Amino acid sequence: MKKGYLVLSNGMVFEGTRFGAEGDALGELVFTTGMTGYIETLTDPSYYGQIILFTFPLVGNYGIMEADFEGAGTAARGCVLREWCDTPSNFRCEYDLDTFLKKKGIPGLYGIDTRRITRIIREYGVMNAVICDQVPADLGFVRDYTITEAVRNVSTGDRFEAPAAGEARHKVTLIDYGTKYNIVRELQARGCDVTVVPCGTTAEEILAGNPDGIMLSNGPGDPAENVFAIAQLQKLVGKVPLFGICLGHQLLALANGGKTVKLKYGHRGANQPVEDLKTKKVYITSQNHGYAVTVDSLEGVGELRFINTNDQTCEGVDYPDKNAFSVQFHPEAHAGPQDTAFLFDRFIAMMKK
Repeated sequence: MKKGYLVLSNGMVFEGTRFGAEGDALGELVFTTGMTGYIETLTDPSYYGQIILFTFPLVGNYGIMEADFEGAGTAARGCVLREWCDTPSNFRCEYDLDTFLKKKGIPGLYGIDTRRITRIIREYGVMNAVICDQVPADLGFVRDYTITEAVRNVSTGDRFEAPAAGEARHKVTLIDYGTKYNIVRELQARGCDVTVVPCGTTAEEILAGNPDGIMLSNGPGDPAENVFAIAQLQKLVGKVPLFGICLGHQLLALANGGKTVKLKYGHRGANQPVEDLKTKKVYITSQNHGYAVTVDSLEGVGELRFINTNDQTCEGVDYPDKNAFSVQFHPEAHAGPQDTAFLFDRFIAMMKK
């Protein structure tokens, strides 16, 4: 066993034990509160440039199954745990967490008081950190780290087709800003032939395919950085039904004149409560984001539909005059509750209409 350190940009040092890939890992340190779903979390493109800290004390107990991956690559920079299970028990298990991290080149650290670090982040906000073998004398490079061009680094390089699971009833173009696989699966299961296109695809190219609807995927980074994507959405709004998830929700808001703000420590995990302001129902949702649309920035343009009941931040907007809607949370789940999968049915109904 090899000693390692998690060093925060504020100078705090935590000693643990190395596992996974060798080498240092520099990134934005974020915590996720899910009790399960570490496979989906570690393969979610939305974690680009981030070191993931799991609050649940034991991770890896059901091993790794590649069928549960949510992305082709691995966007996370590092992994921090209280304890990892080196003897997973699951009939589907293909290999253990340590092997996965080594294969994907992700440095890991365990034996860390993750709950204490979570409290620090909740008090001071998200901060940068480095996983290393030696504590750096100068932390300037840690403090100066920023995530840039995140979407470009996780979006597909080429367009590809994902046929419907059964009879095809609709054609959907999904703009890949860092999409999770299960968004595609949910559309396929509802009779959609899905065309996945890179983030650099123009509005004209998308409309030339004559889609029945356009899906805006999740993704990483600062939404306001995606100037090209926002400009394309301004050309697409009102042309065909639009459904945005997570980053897609934020980009759609920006395209309609809204604003986004970085949250103190974000929402990450499978237990985030949101209220539907129209029905007054509360749903438990899966979330992974560090930015939010400001509630008042879309007044007169969009209708606030969902809010986070913990901090009242915007979790969804309807654009009835534009045949579009979006949500900040993840109705496709994986991992997480499937309480809001009905939103895909709402999108299908819009296309039928």
